[in-house]
Amino acid sequence: MATDHIRYDVLASEAMRGVVKKVLTDAAAQGLPGEHHFFITFVSKAEGVKLSSRLLAQYPEEMTIILQHQFWDLTVLEDRFEVGLSFGGIPERLVVPFSAIKSFLDPSVKFGLQFETSDAEVAGENLPAAPAPSAVAMPAPAVEPMETAEEPSPPNQGGAEVVRLDRFRKK
Repeated sequence: MATDHIRYDVLASEAMRGVVKKVLTDAAAQGLPGEHHFFITFVSKAEGVKLSSRLLAQYPEEMTIILQHQFWDLTVLEDRFEVGLSFGGIPERLVVPFSAIKSFLDPSVKFGLQFETSDAEVAGENLPAAPAPSAVAMPAPAVEPMETAEEPSPPNQGGAEVVRLDRFRKK
């Protein structure tokens, strides 16, 4: 088999992460249009991820956040995004590099991206990339309504719910 000197897998991965970056940049500037909302799963211990020790203890491997109604101060930078969310009534600021993202899902339009993250990427090493990401058509998950938090949170914001995408996958 021929050697891929162009590294199409790396180019495809960068392009698909660029889709996530563009969508989040637009959401930060203009809010979420229509019924769009995002489920973002990322590796909790990936290089550059910043979580409180409380959240890291609760989600030591990976974490899924939902950006819908209850988030604030979404900031998108060249290599990462930052967002404010409330967990159990406690406001938190999360920093997530695009390289740490395992999946991105917008169930309102049944669109999803899945990324392979190798142990080398998590450790920040520059080894050959995993297989290229894939765009998948996913059925919209039946999201259970969240309970409203009674505890104080930032103005006009409520609690956030962390869910595992496995809950919505076909078995």
